[in-house]
Amino acid sequence: MLTPAELVGLIEAVAKGDQAAFERLYAATRAKLYGVVLRILRRQDLAEEVIQETYVKIWNSAGQFNPALSSPITWMASIARNRAIDIVRKKSEASIEEEPQAMEVAAESPDPLARREMTEELKRLLECIGRLEPDRQRLVLLAYYNGWSREQLAEKFAAPVNTVKTWLRRSMLDIRECLGL
Repeated sequence: MLTPAELVGLIEAVAKGDQAAFERLYAATRAKLYGVVLRILRRQDLAEEVIQETYVKIWNSAGQFNPALSSPITWMASIARNRAIDIVRKKSEASIEEEPQAMEVAAESPDPLARREMTEELKRLLECIGRLEPDRQRLVLLAYYNGWSREQLAEKFAAPVNTVKTWLRRSMLDIRECLGL
């Protein structure tokens, strides 16, 4: 992953219409944004559609990015997250009651944390993930960092999809408890 300063430079170049900078920005951030979107939507087809829309918006809005207000990845993730939440709200098949995490994400403050605070928060999160059993650690990281679907995880861990869903839910509850949320 590129440094925040490098990402700012790429966004500034994108604002000027630099397609090569846009390709580098896309390559450097796609996995992260896809993971955010997939976590909310839980469907690869919708996540891919939202990612396309997100990068179109990034291309069109790059000139509005202000590095004094947020980090580049926070700005891009909020664009992706907001679009994914819009889809969740519009799709009748994706019931909010079945996916309460979508509402939790919507309620998060869009204000970026200071870099030091983010580092401390990340340390706490990693410490909590580290308390999980090794298989649960891998499961959580593959699901939320790499954006793997439940079906992919079920195949990887040789378990039924519903079992994987339960493992993920319990792991996330353990992490939230550890974080004091």
